[in-house]
Amino acid sequence: MDFVELDGVALRYELSGRGDRTLVLVHEMGGSLESWDEIAPQFARSRRVLRYDTRGAGLSQKVRGELSLDTMAADISVLLDTLKITGKVALAGVAVGGAIALHFAARYPERTSAVAVGSPATGITLDRRPAALERLAGIETNGMAFVVEDAMLNGYAPELRGNAGRFERFRARWLGNDPGSYAAIWRMLANAEMQDELGRLRCPVLVIGGSLDRVRPPPFAQAVAKAIPGARYVELRTGHYMSVQTPDLIANCIEEFLKSVDA
Repeated sequence: MDFVELDGVALRYELSGRGDRTLVLVHEMGGSLESWDEIAPQFARSRRVLRYDTRGAGLSQKVRGELSLDTMAADISVLLDTLKITGKVALAGVAVGGAIALHFAARYPERTSAVAVGSPATGITLDRRPAALERLAGIETNGMAFVVEDAMLNGYAPELRGNAGRFERFRARWLGNDPGSYAAIWRMLANAEMQDELGRLRCPVLVIGGSLDRVRPPPFAQAVAKAIPGARYVELRTGHYMSVQTPDLIANCIEEFLKSVDA
Protein backbone atom coordinates (compact mmCIF):
# COMPACT_ATOMS: atom_id res chain seq x y z
CA MET A 1 0.00 0.00 0.00
CA ASP A 2 1.11 3.56 -0.64
CA PHE A 3 -0.20 7.12 -0.52
CA VAL A 4 0.01 9.99 -2.97
CA GLU A 5 -1.30 13.55 -3.05
CA LEU A 6 -2.80 14.47 -6.42
CA ASP A 7 -4.46 17.76 -7.33
CA GLY A 8 -5.11 18.55 -3.68
CA VAL A 9 -6.43 15.16 -2.59
CA ALA A 10 -4.54 12.36 -0.86
CA LEU A 11 -5.30 8.84 -2.10
CA ARG A 12 -4.25 5.43 -0.82
CA TYR A 13 -3.51 2.87 -3.51
CA GLU A 14 -1.82 -0.44 -4.26
CA LEU A 15 -0.17 -1.41 -7.53
CA SER A 16 0.63 -5.10 -7.82
CA GLY A 17 1.30 -7.71 -10.48
CA ARG A 18 3.19 -7.46 -13.73
CA GLY A 19 2.59 -7.53 -17.44
CA ASP A 20 1.65 -5.26 -20.31
CA ARG A 21 -2.02 -4.97 -19.38
CA THR A 22 -3.47 -3.09 -16.40
CA LEU A 23 -6.74 -3.62 -14.52
CA VAL A 24 -8.12 -0.83 -12.32
CA LEU A 25 -10.42 -1.96 -9.51
CA VAL A 26 -12.98 0.52 -8.12
CA HIS A 27 -14.78 -0.37 -4.89
CA GLU A 28 -18.38 0.21 -3.82
CA MET A 29 -19.78 3.08 -1.76
CA GLY A 30 -18.82 2.41 1.83
CA GLY A 31 -16.02 0.13 0.69
CA SER A 32 -12.26 0.47 0.32
CA LEU A 33 -9.49 -1.20 -1.63
CA GLU A 34 -9.81 -4.11 0.85
CA SER A 35 -13.05 -4.97 -0.94
CA TRP A 36 -10.82 -6.55 -3.60
CA ASP A 37 -8.51 -8.45 -1.23
CA GLU A 38 -9.58 -11.89 -2.46
CA ILE A 39 -9.77 -10.89 -6.13
CA ALA A 40 -6.70 -8.77 -6.84
CA PRO A 41 -4.14 -11.60 -6.40
CA GLN A 42 -5.81 -13.70 -9.11
CA PHE A 43 -5.41 -10.94 -11.69
CA ALA A 44 -1.94 -9.93 -10.51
CA ARG A 45 -0.57 -13.20 -11.90
CA SER A 46 -0.96 -11.97 -15.46
CA ARG A 47 -1.38 -8.16 -15.39
CA ARG A 48 -0.79 -5.08 -13.29
CA VAL A 49 -3.60 -4.44 -10.82
CA LEU A 50 -4.30 -0.96 -9.50
CA ARG A 51 -6.76 -0.60 -6.64
CA TYR A 52 -7.29 2.45 -4.51
CA ASP A 53 -9.54 4.14 -1.96
CA THR A 54 -11.76 6.66 -3.73
CA ARG A 55 -12.04 10.18 -2.35
CA GLY A 56 -13.77 10.09 1.01
CA ALA A 57 -13.34 6.33 1.45
CA GLY A 58 -10.97 4.03 3.30
CA LEU A 59 -7.76 5.86 4.19
CA SER A 60 -7.98 8.40 1.37
CA GLN A 61 -8.65 12.03 2.21
CA LYS A 62 -12.13 12.70 3.53
CA VAL A 63 -14.42 15.12 1.71
CA ARG A 64 -17.11 17.67 2.42
CA GLY A 65 -19.37 19.53 0.03
CA GLU A 66 -20.11 18.54 -3.55
CA LEU A 67 -18.57 15.64 -5.45
CA SER A 68 -19.04 14.69 -9.09
CA LEU A 69 -18.39 11.64 -11.23
CA ASP A 70 -16.10 13.87 -13.32
CA THR A 71 -13.89 14.37 -10.26
CA MET A 72 -13.89 10.67 -9.43
CA ALA A 73 -12.96 9.69 -12.98
CA ALA A 74 -10.25 12.36 -13.13
CA ASP A 75 -8.70 10.87 -9.99
CA ILE A 76 -8.13 7.62 -11.88
CA SER A 77 -6.62 9.45 -14.84
CA VAL A 78 -4.21 11.44 -12.66
CA LEU A 79 -3.29 8.34 -10.66
CA LEU A 80 -2.47 6.48 -13.88
CA ASP A 81 -0.33 9.41 -15.03
CA THR A 82 1.50 9.56 -11.71
CA LEU A 83 2.26 5.84 -11.84
CA LYS A 84 3.34 6.20 -15.50
CA ILE A 85 0.74 3.72 -16.70
CA THR A 86 0.23 4.48 -20.37
CA GLY A 87 -2.03 2.97 -22.97
CA LYS A 88 -5.51 1.59 -22.43
CA VAL A 89 -6.60 0.00 -19.16
CA ALA A 90 -9.47 -2.27 -18.24
CA LEU A 91 -11.65 -1.32 -15.29
CA ALA A 92 -13.86 -3.30 -12.93
CA GLY A 93 -16.19 -1.67 -10.43
CA VAL A 94 -18.99 -2.57 -8.05
CA ALA A 95 -22.06 -0.41 -7.33
CA VAL A 96 -20.89 3.25 -7.26
CA GLY A 97 -17.49 1.94 -8.29
CA GLY A 98 -19.21 0.60 -11.40
CA ALA A 99 -20.62 4.06 -12.16
CA ILE A 100 -17.17 5.60 -11.75
CA ALA A 101 -15.64 2.98 -14.07
CA LEU A 102 -18.32 3.55 -16.73
CA HIS A 103 -17.96 7.31 -16.47
CA PHE A 104 -14.19 6.98 -16.87
CA ALA A 105 -14.78 4.97 -20.05
CA ALA A 106 -17.12 7.67 -21.37
CA ARG A 107 -14.83 10.55 -20.49
CA TYR A 108 -11.52 8.86 -21.42
CA PRO A 109 -12.35 6.43 -24.25
CA GLU A 110 -8.76 6.62 -25.49
CA ARG A 111 -7.57 5.17 -22.17
CA THR A 112 -10.19 2.40 -21.78
CA SER A 113 -9.99 -1.10 -23.24
CA ALA A 114 -12.95 -2.73 -21.44
CA VAL A 115 -15.20 -2.35 -18.40
CA ALA A 116 -16.79 -4.95 -16.11
CA VAL A 117 -19.31 -3.72 -13.55
CA GLY A 118 -21.41 -5.37 -10.88
CA SER A 119 -24.78 -3.86 -9.89
CA PRO A 120 -23.66 -0.47 -11.25
CA ALA A 121 -25.19 2.45 -9.34
CA THR A 122 -25.60 4.88 -12.21
CA GLY A 123 -28.13 7.10 -10.44
CA ILE A 124 -31.19 7.18 -8.21
CA THR A 125 -34.65 7.30 -9.78
CA LEU A 126 -36.80 10.31 -8.92
CA ASP A 127 -39.25 8.25 -6.89
CA ARG A 128 -36.46 6.93 -4.67
CA ARG A 129 -34.58 10.19 -4.12
CA PRO A 130 -36.65 11.62 -1.21
CA ALA A 131 -36.13 8.46 0.87
CA ALA A 132 -32.44 8.35 -0.06
CA LEU A 133 -31.85 11.97 0.91
CA GLU A 134 -33.72 11.49 4.18
CA ARG A 135 -31.59 8.44 4.90
CA LEU A 136 -28.29 10.20 4.29
CA ALA A 137 -29.39 13.12 6.48
CA GLY A 138 -29.81 10.57 9.26
CA ILE A 139 -26.32 9.23 8.59
CA GLU A 140 -24.81 12.72 8.85
CA THR A 141 -26.60 13.30 12.16
CA ASN A 142 -26.33 9.88 13.78
CA GLY A 143 -23.39 8.15 12.10
CA MET A 144 -23.09 4.92 10.10
CA ALA A 145 -24.76 2.81 12.80
CA PHE A 146 -28.02 4.60 11.92
CA VAL A 147 -28.42 2.49 8.76
CA VAL A 148 -26.11 -0.48 9.25
CA GLU A 149 -28.87 -3.06 9.83
CA ASP A 150 -30.71 -2.01 6.67
CA ALA A 151 -27.52 -1.81 4.64
CA MET A 152 -26.42 -5.28 5.65
CA LEU A 153 -29.85 -6.88 5.22
CA ASN A 154 -30.30 -5.51 1.71
CA GLY A 155 -26.69 -5.50 0.55
CA TYR A 156 -25.25 -8.57 2.30
CA ALA A 157 -28.01 -11.14 2.05
CA PRO A 158 -28.24 -13.67 4.92
CA GLU A 159 -27.94 -16.41 2.28
CA LEU A 160 -24.37 -15.23 1.64
CA ARG A 161 -23.17 -15.17 5.26
CA GLY A 162 -21.89 -18.73 5.39
CA ASN A 163 -18.41 -17.31 6.01
CA ALA A 164 -19.29 -15.52 9.25
CA GLY A 165 -15.82 -14.05 9.74
CA ARG A 166 -15.88 -12.44 6.29
CA PHE A 167 -19.27 -10.87 6.99
CA GLU A 168 -18.30 -9.59 10.43
CA ARG A 169 -15.10 -8.01 9.11
CA PHE A 170 -16.99 -6.32 6.31
CA ARG A 171 -19.69 -5.00 8.66
CA ALA A 172 -17.09 -3.59 11.06
CA ARG A 173 -15.13 -1.98 8.22
CA TRP A 174 -18.34 -0.50 6.80
CA LEU A 175 -19.17 1.02 10.21
CA GLY A 176 -15.78 2.76 10.15
CA ASN A 177 -16.78 5.01 7.25
CA ASP A 178 -16.73 8.77 7.68
CA PRO A 179 -20.44 9.76 7.68
CA GLY A 180 -19.88 13.13 5.99
CA SER A 181 -17.88 11.63 3.14
CA TYR A 182 -20.35 8.78 2.72
CA ALA A 183 -23.17 11.31 2.46
CA ALA A 184 -21.22 13.37 -0.11
CA ILE A 185 -20.74 10.29 -2.30
CA TRP A 186 -24.42 9.42 -1.98
CA ARG A 187 -25.42 12.94 -3.03
CA MET A 188 -23.12 12.57 -6.03
CA LEU A 189 -25.06 9.44 -6.96
CA ALA A 190 -28.41 11.20 -6.46
CA ASN A 191 -27.30 13.92 -8.91
CA ALA A 192 -25.85 11.55 -11.50
CA GLU A 193 -27.36 11.49 -14.99
CA MET A 194 -25.60 8.81 -17.03
CA GLN A 195 -28.19 7.58 -19.52
CA ASP A 196 -26.87 9.57 -22.49
CA GLU A 197 -23.23 8.69 -21.95
CA LEU A 198 -24.02 4.99 -21.52
CA GLY A 199 -25.40 5.04 -25.05
CA ARG A 200 -22.13 6.50 -26.35
CA LEU A 201 -19.84 3.82 -24.92
CA ARG A 202 -18.01 1.81 -27.56
CA CYS A 203 -15.62 -0.38 -25.57
CA PRO A 204 -16.59 -3.93 -24.52
CA VAL A 205 -18.71 -3.86 -21.37
CA LEU A 206 -19.84 -6.64 -19.03
CA VAL A 207 -22.67 -5.97 -16.56
CA ILE A 208 -23.18 -8.38 -13.67
CA GLY A 209 -26.47 -8.58 -11.81
CA GLY A 210 -26.76 -10.18 -8.38
CA SER A 211 -29.78 -12.42 -7.86
CA LEU A 212 -29.54 -11.76 -4.09
CA ASP A 213 -28.93 -8.01 -4.41
CA ARG A 214 -31.81 -6.23 -2.68
CA VAL A 215 -30.24 -2.77 -3.07
CA ARG A 216 -30.12 -2.90 -6.87
CA PRO A 217 -31.93 -6.05 -7.98
CA PRO A 218 -31.13 -7.60 -11.37
CA PRO A 219 -33.63 -5.46 -13.37
CA PHE A 220 -31.55 -2.38 -12.47
CA ALA A 221 -28.38 -3.99 -13.81
CA GLN A 222 -30.21 -5.27 -16.89
CA ALA A 223 -31.42 -1.75 -17.66
CA VAL A 224 -27.82 -0.46 -17.58
CA ALA A 225 -26.69 -3.26 -19.90
CA LYS A 226 -29.51 -2.50 -22.36
CA ALA A 227 -28.49 1.16 -22.47
CA ILE A 228 -24.93 0.29 -23.57
CA PRO A 229 -24.42 -0.78 -27.20
CA GLY A 230 -23.23 -4.38 -27.36
CA ALA A 231 -22.93 -4.83 -23.59
CA ARG A 232 -23.01 -8.34 -22.20
CA TYR A 233 -25.20 -9.18 -19.20
CA VAL A 234 -24.87 -12.05 -16.77
CA GLU A 235 -26.71 -12.79 -13.54
CA LEU A 236 -24.90 -14.53 -10.70
CA ARG A 237 -25.90 -15.80 -7.27
CA THR A 238 -24.39 -12.92 -5.36
CA GLY A 239 -25.39 -9.70 -3.62
CA HIS A 240 -24.67 -5.99 -3.72
CA TYR A 241 -21.20 -6.21 -2.15
CA MET A 242 -20.30 -8.94 -4.57
CA SER A 243 -16.51 -8.57 -4.65
CA VAL A 244 -16.48 -9.32 -0.91
CA GLN A 245 -19.31 -11.84 -0.70
CA THR A 246 -18.42 -14.13 -3.61
CA PRO A 247 -14.87 -13.21 -4.68
CA ASP A 248 -14.10 -16.40 -6.60
CA LEU A 249 -17.34 -16.20 -8.56
CA ILE A 250 -16.79 -12.55 -9.48
CA ALA A 251 -13.10 -12.95 -10.26
CA ASN A 252 -13.74 -15.88 -12.59
CA CYS A 253 -16.54 -14.03 -14.37
CA ILE A 254 -14.43 -10.92 -14.93
CA GLU A 255 -11.40 -12.96 -15.96
CA GLU A 256 -13.39 -14.88 -18.56
CA PHE A 257 -14.71 -11.59 -19.96
CA LEU A 258 -11.29 -9.94 -20.09
CA LYS A 259 -9.73 -12.97 -21.77
CA SER A 260 -12.41 -12.84 -24.46
CA VAL A 261 -11.84 -9.16 -25.20
CA ASP A 262 -8.04 -9.36 -24.86
CA ALA A 263 -8.03 -11.99 -27.58
